[in-house]
Amino acid sequence: MKRIASKMQLHKGFEAEYKKRHNEIWPELAQLLAETGVSDYYIFLDETTNSLFATLVVSDEEKLDDLPSHPVMQKWWAYMKDIMESNPDNSPVSIPLKEVFFLP
Repeated sequence: MKRIASKMQLHKGFEAEYKKRHNEIWPELAQLLAETGVSDYYIFLDETTNSLFATLVVSDEEKLDDLPSHPVMQKWWAYMKDIMESNPDNSPVSIPLKEVFFLP
């Protein structure tokens, strides 16, 4: 198991829409994430900067590397690109964060 953290950027004024879309996460996306070994997935919002901070646990990093090739993942990214900073392939601009402390 590996803990992963990253930060992303939400466009100003889309805080409620971002939360709504995630509250209504597609069942097929939730299933894909579970099948990929993703668990304990949290996303936090810094309301002063609109920075998103995500953490998750993954059981198999190689499976996680395959997520971008799945059509449902690509569809989700296309759905989200209008409300957050995105790359040319529609994936969110995601900056990996280095773990510096953990208290089990």
